[in-house]
Amino acid sequence: VRANIEIPTIDTEFRSDNIFVIKFYSFSENSANLFRQALDEFKRTRSNKLIIDLRGNPGGYLDSAINIGSWFIDEGKVIVSEDFGPNKKPLVYRSRGPKLFDSNLKLVVLVDGGSASAAEILAGAIKEHKVGTLVGTRTFGKGSVQELVSITDDTSLKVTIAKWLTPNGTSISEKGLDPDVEVKVTEKDLDKKIDPQMNKAVEILNK
Repeated sequence: VRANIEIPTIDTEFRSDNIFVIKFYSFSENSANLFRQALDEFKRTRSNKLIIDLRGNPGGYLDSAINIGSWFIDEGKVIVSEDFGPNKKPLVYRSRGPKLFDSNLKLVVLVDGGSASAAEILAGAIKEHKVGTLVGTRTFGKGSVQELVSITDDTSLKVTIAKWLTPNGTSISEKGLDPDVEVKVTEKDLDKKIDPQMNKAVEILNK
């Protein structure tokens, strides 16, 4: 049966152990607004323990990643830059603020091989500014900026014109991002419906 399939952008859960979870599926045009609503919901719980689940998030709008990162990172700090090579000055994107949380926030970001593009930009900025801990497995490594060039009326070529770099200058496209704490999910875990990555995040936040 043909039908419209509605894929959610965000799901939230406030667990009984006082941990708030934001499951973030994609960086759509409206995702920054939805994420801000989720953060407002988190703040109303008065908890300081937050998990952002970016596993399987393929990315999307760069601007959404910048906006979301700005709520965790000091205004003016680098979130990501576009490296065009030695003959052109890089384009730097900085936190626009306002930062919503102080050092009392305990944050874990879950990532895996399906976390790509804008998801890697957000995760890389949070990791390198030491705002939170990355848990999971290495991310996908989609860190290129591409441009469509017309060749003929019915032919075009997609050309990579720049690479995304993390605040510390690491190229996302080279190999992706390595988590601070590597936790793999096995077939046995899936069969038993166990989520060791989420369990590790909870363990870190409850220390």
